[in-house]
Amino acid sequence: MKEFIEYLAKQLVDQPENVVIEEAAEGEKLIMKLRVAQPDIGKIIGKKGRTAFALRTLVAAVGKKAGKKVTLEVLD
Repeated sequence: MKEFIEYLAKQLVDQPENVVIEEAAEGEKLIMKLRVAQPDIGKIIGKKGRTAFALRTLVAAVGKKAGKKVTLEVLD
């Protein structure tokens, strides 16, 4: 899961070396925290949050296929 999110994020940003994924578990839920360079935040969020929404949808779908409940958070 972590590699999938990292791959997607690195394709969207200008500074792929600054992409960091952190995992945190809260009960049955797995929270993936995505951190990118400050100038690339807008590229991850997208216009009106559409890119971030699409990333969250993909992550939830892949997690559901694996039998897990996964959410994605974009950190500043």
